[in-house]
Amino acid sequence: MIDKSWLIEQLAARLRETARAARVAMEAAATEAREGATPAERREDARVMQENAGLARGHRARLERAVSELGLLERFRPPRFSSRSPVALGAIVEVEDGAEGRTLFLAPAGAGLELAGPGGDGYLSVITPTSPVGRALIGRRLGDTVEVTVDDAVTDWTLVHIE
Repeated sequence: MIDKSWLIEQLAARLRETARAARVAMEAAATEAREGATPAERREDARVMQENAGLARGHRARLERAVSELGLLERFRPPRFSSRSPVALGAIVEVEDGAEGRTLFLAPAGAGLELAGPGGDGYLSVITPTSPVGRALIGRRLGDTVEVTVDDAVTDWTLVHIE
């Protein structure tokens, strides 16, 4: 059984790093927009100042999203699941497509991130309930097969483990 609190802390650490990087980039872009050129250069090429201001806004949005997702994780307490439970938020599921297996963690935030498995053994991909894969899996049970699109290819995944 995987320690979900360890996964959540790992995910929170990744989101904190994203927030830190976004803050640094936002501040650098805002400073460059304000002070990066002489007054004469600003008059001649206002486009550069506008581009830097736009970059700062984009980094601010990334920072706000990371902070919001951190707030969701702070309140998140994943439930326990049995092999008979339907997939829901907080589940760790293993799926197979016949040739390959994947382990997924259904979390409230952090879609697309990969977390290290226990003891560094493999990894888990984070999915959210609003992602196409999350929507396909929610409510499904052990043995169910779902159709998902991965890398522009439609694949059938069979649910082989829930915890």
